[in-house]
Amino acid sequence: MADPQGFLHIRARELPPDRAVPVRLLDWHEVHAHHAGDPQALALVQRQASRCMDCGVPFCHHACPLGNLIPDWNDLAWRGQWADAAERLLATNNFPEFTGRVC
Repeated sequence: MADPQGFLHIRARELPPDRAVPVRLLDWHEVHAHHAGDPQALALVQRQASRCMDCGVPFCHHACPLGNLIPDWNDLAWRGQWADAAERLLATNNFPEFTGRVC
């Protein structure tokens, strides 16, 4: 489980900053201004992952039609085990880049 008291320490949901609109109009790149391997982006993801409470019956399990193991990813992301988190995600979802935007 991620930090058992993470939701108390980090109350607000933080989103990555968006790239400026005039810049985004020139390409089809990601809207958010983070880059793979960016230490600040990774720290943001880890901070947010620590907010997962791993409830007894997590709402996220029932809300996800794919049955994704969301508390498991959050725990692995919080611990910095990115490859394991990706493997766990791909175990239930072949196209997370698409379904993550729809949900």
